[in-house]
Amino acid sequence: MFNIKTAASRMALAAAALLLSTGAALAQAQGPQTGLPVVELGAGMHLIHAEVARTEEQRAIGLMNRREMPANNGMLFVFEDANVQCFWMRNTLIPLAVAFVADDGAIVNIVEMKPLSDASHCSAKPVRYVLEMNKGWFDQRGFKAGAKLRGGPWPK
Repeated sequence: MFNIKTAASRMALAAAALLLSTGAALAQAQGPQTGLPVVELGAGMHLIHAEVARTEEQRAIGLMNRREMPANNGMLFVFEDANVQCFWMRNTLIPLAVAFVADDGAIVNIVEMKPLSDASHCSAKPVRYVLEMNKGWFDQRGFKAGAKLRGGPWPK
């Protein structure tokens, strides 16, 4: 029996997979993406300069193919809707920490990720924002779930 909802879901999943694979192929072909807008975020007394990835392609490429990132730089991924967000490290050369962030700027959970890994790391609940920093950045500064970020899309 043909189910239009199931068919639509399968088509949506196939389209998402194609977009991600296209973004990964673009990242391999062109190297690190540059020219993204930068937003200043506050984390306690620390200032973060985060590149903002808003489009499907920008998010798919992320920090792939970068060999280094300055200590207080990162990338903020912005999604249209709150969902469980999952990240992996294919073609990402530097170890990263990822903070999944709620609409009010509160960190939901933080995960350390290994370079060049296809292991999936997901938010503990639906979020619209994800902040990637160098591995250990949050831990070295004592940031845990519940800590609040300022600036960007969050209340000051």
